[in-house]
Amino acid sequence: MPVPSAKEIWKETWAIPLKRKQIIAGTTLMMLVVVLLPRFFNHIEKRKGIVLDDWVLALILPHNVSVLIFAIIWSMILFVAIKAIYDPSIFIVYTWSLFFVSVARLTCIALVPLDPPRGLIPLTDPLTAVFYGNTVVTKDLFFSGHTATLALIFFCLKKRNDRIIGFVATVIVGLLLLVQHIHYTIDVVTAPIIVYVLYLFTRYLLFRSTDRMVN
Repeated sequence: MPVPSAKEIWKETWAIPLKRKQIIAGTTLMMLVVVLLPRFFNHIEKRKGIVLDDWVLALILPHNVSVLIFAIIWSMILFVAIKAIYDPSIFIVYTWSLFFVSVARLTCIALVPLDPPRGLIPLTDPLTAVFYGNTVVTKDLFFSGHTATLALIFFCLKKRNDRIIGFVATVIVGLLLLVQHIHYTIDVVTAPIIVYVLYLFTRYLLFRSTDRMVN
């Protein structure tokens, strides 16, 4: 029996009304977040925050590892995108989860005003300038968006070997963010926990809708 092509898989998924609505809604919600991000980050950069006493960062001499950080991040985004081409459910769960994670992160940043860690070396990535409004953002701290992005990719991947790759990438980037003093330790450690809770919530929300339609 021939293996269906990506086009056939997406055509079949798109033919299901509920799945079609989930794809459209998830994509729309994420686009809304992208539009709002520059204004939000410009706002938080102007406010005063507190500097945490982080004994872990105090033990680490800061180094600029921006290239390695973004090489891993963009490679993993490409990796999960390729997987989603052949499995639309990955795309659906990822976009919806990322929306909830983004809302949670913006809420936490708004409620917990922090100044950057001592010794911070700003991240440099021309691709993210689109989302950050061409501004160097240093106060988007609690919780770590880079760690959250990779943790969500890890949770959304299905195959064992894929998830191992996602797990290793998440751990490495989390450590590299500390090496560059981009985040406090609590920002990095907390991110996967919050993402996991929201990932489970998203799956419950999406699958409950599917179950209701079937019943």
